[in-house]
Amino acid sequence: MDTDLIYGIDDRPPLKETLFAAIQHLLAIFVAIITPPLIIAGALKLDLETTGFLVSMALFASGVSTFVQCRKLGPVGAGLLCIQGTSFSFIGPIITAGLAGGLPLIFGVCIAASPVEMIVSRTFKYLRSVITPLVSGIVVLLIGLSLIKVGVVACGGGYTAMDNGTFGSLRNIGVAVCVLLSVLFFNRCKNKYLRMSSIVLGLCIGYAIAFAMGMVDMEAVSSQNLRGFNIPVPFKYGLDFNISSFVAIALIYLITAIEATGDITANSMISGKSIEGEGYLKRVSGGVLADGVNSFISGVFNSFPNSIFAQNNGIIQLTGVASRYVGYYIAGMLILLGLFPVVGVIFSLMPDPVLGGATLLMFGTVAAAGIRIIAAQDINRKATLVLAVSLSLGLGVELMPDILGAAPQVIRGIFSSGITTGGLTAILANLFIRVKEDQTE
Repeated sequence: MDTDLIYGIDDRPPLKETLFAAIQHLLAIFVAIITPPLIIAGALKLDLETTGFLVSMALFASGVSTFVQCRKLGPVGAGLLCIQGTSFSFIGPIITAGLAGGLPLIFGVCIAASPVEMIVSRTFKYLRSVITPLVSGIVVLLIGLSLIKVGVVACGGGYTAMDNGTFGSLRNIGVAVCVLLSVLFFNRCKNKYLRMSSIVLGLCIGYAIAFAMGMVDMEAVSSQNLRGFNIPVPFKYGLDFNISSFVAIALIYLITAIEATGDITANSMISGKSIEGEGYLKRVSGGVLADGVNSFISGVFNSFPNSIFAQNNGIIQLTGVASRYVGYYIAGMLILLGLFPVVGVIFSLMPDPVLGGATLLMFGTVAAAGIRIIAAQDINRKATLVLAVSLSLGLGVELMPDILGAAPQVIRGIFSSGITTGGLTAILANLFIRVKEDQTE
């Protein structure tokens, strides 16, 4: 397959060019990796030490996961320049699980449900008729819409501001708007480096403004031990399990497997590899299997599920470097960043409005991606009905969670998430709704 690549998958670029490409990938993924643990920790009102450790472990787990994907260990891994990071898709169900049983329940169900994706990797040829692009698009749209609510809460000052009465204050909204406008400005720049770094630059500007306004609690730093290293400790917070949280997380693993298939297909095309035949099936199967295995490993080391980041496919096109050896350097950088406590603490001190201003746009793009997937399908009468019932029920429980107030705890646990309700509805509706199309013209 003809490509404009400078370095192919198995080429080894010189050290200078390898580092340059690796840093560009790192800039594109860094904020996306640390955002889920920051949002989850904020929703669960975790202390600074725990939040910092979760951020550090997210970086560490992403480094390990990226190495596995790029290196390909036996059948595990795609063997492409696939970068893995903490998945946004799980944020809603994880927060619900965390409010019910804390970190032990989160890590317990994330580990227990990870084999779902491993099983899908062996059988995805058959499941593609069940999890169709329409179903995937509906779930991605619901993920984006539910996350926008999380982003708006952060813009207003987060759950702490709700407790102390400062939620939605002019100061909080002002900082969030400054970050949002900064990200938009840099994203529209012609300079490719400014565009790739738009979210990082926006966060830095917002952090500086918040610091000048006295919104950063520097006294909290003095109580933290920033020397030495963060040693990854398996099962540091323990494990717990309940069936309702398991079902909610398992559904997201199912959808993530389908998303990973699309990401690996796109990566294969960009990297000049065939997207059909036995070699392609092995790459996709190995990549999805690695997604599940890496999420299991992440749970063991107190981090949240990992998935392949689609944005890195654009950087491969931009740089012309598809070498999987670049991935080894990215993995090494992520692991090193995860071992230094100061990295986690600095980002854990970030005021909620700063994070909210950046993530609002990021979450909006997730919803937009879902709309694009849906729009690419043939929206006939059946698809319209599937869309209508899935979005109605999914958004219904998001907007009015009290509707489940009289239901048993297990039912509330499963269906309190709009993603789970809408996703399950989409799968079942797509399977069982039968529409006889009119033959008359």
